[in-house]
Amino acid sequence: MQPSRLIGLALLAAATLTACSTSAEASDESANSDLVGRTFVSTSVEGTAIPGGGPLTVTFPEADRIALHAGCNRASGTADLSGGVITTGPLATTMMACVGDAGMSDQWMTGFFAASPQWTLDGDALELRNGEATVSMLDKKVAQPDRPLTDTVWVVDTLITPSAVTTSRALETSQPSLQIGADGAVTGFTGCNRMTGTAEVAGETVTFGPLGVTRMACTEETAEIEQAVLAALSGETTATVDADRLRIMNAEGHGLGLRAQ
Repeated sequence: MQPSRLIGLALLAAATLTACSTSAEASDESANSDLVGRTFVSTSVEGTAIPGGGPLTVTFPEADRIALHAGCNRASGTADLSGGVITTGPLATTMMACVGDAGMSDQWMTGFFAASPQWTLDGDALELRNGEATVSMLDKKVAQPDRPLTDTVWVVDTLITPSAVTTSRALETSQPSLQIGADGAVTGFTGCNRMTGTAEVAGETVTFGPLGVTRMACTEETAEIEQAVLAALSGETTATVDADRLRIMNAEGHGLGLRAQ
């Protein structure tokens, strides 16, 4: 065979391999891009269950980033999604102390992703699987549509101050609540006393007027909770709804995390 023909065949083979490689990479990048900017929530787990029941929430904020939550602390870090496998780098986590079985959910979550689970996406359905469990997930916008801000009873489960985000057994037991009517009427419970007042709602901006409270005697713990609730529901605030969660923050850095009842 002539040298020129050998060179031609070699160049053709190299070009074919390059084209295949480029095509595979493009397909991989296209599949990965279908995850970016989306949040998925677990609907079922086969195998080792999530302590406390979860659910597992997985967010892909950017092409190489991941955020996780399984019922206790939130974790985030880098993630390589190529080849249909999620390979995470070191995960940074919050440091909340969680009560009950949910306290073990962090260990389940980090262990599951340390095993580099495989992933497949079919429209709004995402499946993650490793040797211990298979997790079926659904796009959060489909699984948990946003609840309306008004005329929903919201229960406080997190207190936010300029220096800390906290939860506690006392907060879980006292269950402060808030409801803003479509007419702006505010009713609720501080964890010790009933509260009433008014608020002006303009999109995500909620401006609270002075809130009146009853005069029941409070324990030291419930008095602190009441003070934190009233400090957050003061003046102009930003109220952000995400599925069945509401976060209220004011300009002074006081806020509340609430869940729909």
